[in-house]
Amino acid sequence: MKNLKVILVALVLFAGTLTSFAAVDPVVSSKETTKEIAKLLENPGFVVEDSVNAYVTFIVNKNNEVVVLSVDCEMRSVCKFIKSRLNYNQLGTDLEKGKEYKVPIRIVKEV
Repeated sequence: MKNLKVILVALVLFAGTLTSFAAVDPVVSSKETTKEIAKLLENPGFVVEDSVNAYVTFIVNKNNEVVVLSVDCEMRSVCKFIKSRLNYNQLGTDLEKGKEYKVPIRIVKEV
């Protein structure tokens, strides 16, 4: 009986810790922010052969600057380009500081 109580307490604690570490999806930012980010990413300086899709996860610091947390894309050079162009640039839109945002980005081949 004592072993059963110990096992039940262990299971309850285990289940409680699993739910507390559940990942929260970042918020997809507004269209205004997406347009502003698109302006920052204009004229990449390299030839885009195929369109490239990426998802940028960032937060805004107390100075209203973008701090890039991650860039999910297929090409490493594109990831570096996006990160270098966005990191520590100020945004005109007023976003909540310290909150994660996720923006989809598509870099397309110019015709």
